[in-house]
Amino acid sequence: MNTLFPIFVKVEQLQLLIVGGGYVGLEKVTAVLSNAPAAPVTLVAPEIRDEIRELAGQYPNLTLVTDLYHKNYLTGKDLVIVGTNDKAVNQQIQQDCKAQKILVNVADTPALCDFYLSSVVKKGDLKIAVSTNGKSPTFAKRFREVLEEILPDSLQETLDNLTQIRNKLKGDFQEKLERLNEITRVMK
Repeated sequence: MNTLFPIFVKVEQLQLLIVGGGYVGLEKVTAVLSNAPAAPVTLVAPEIRDEIRELAGQYPNLTLVTDLYHKNYLTGKDLVIVGTNDKAVNQQIQQDCKAQKILVNVADTPALCDFYLSSVVKKGDLKIAVSTNGKSPTFAKRFREVLEEILPDSLQETLDNLTQIRNKLKGDFQEKLERLNEITRVMK
């Protein structure tokens, strides 16, 4: 049973640390910045891929540190994503995060994760997160591709219209909710 509680985090208001400068680090930093381009991200790794260095040129809030991980890098951080190819380092980072009550995601190691990164469908302001409870990120990615293909690009216009309607509605919360339910019932 999937007991995860889905949330959308305002990562631009948090301090994020990514440990790992290889392919997985590239995948994670790209995912974060594609969803939140102004997110303050520090990436630490002894070796950093050129593609990540190119991203740092495009995103001024991406700070690269060429160094081995040390728990001092956790100071002031709110979230940590780990993507190294060293299981002992990954486990040490997870333990250090636990000691400091920092939420951590260790790529490809669900048992060490406080949260999972979802596959995200984006159509304008609409975002749909797809999770498989850590069982198959590949399936989540494929399902995301299916949703992206079938959802029309005109969804943004619909969202904008519904926002205007919501802002013009009078009455208490219950009355507004009932009216919006009537309007959106055609989506069934």
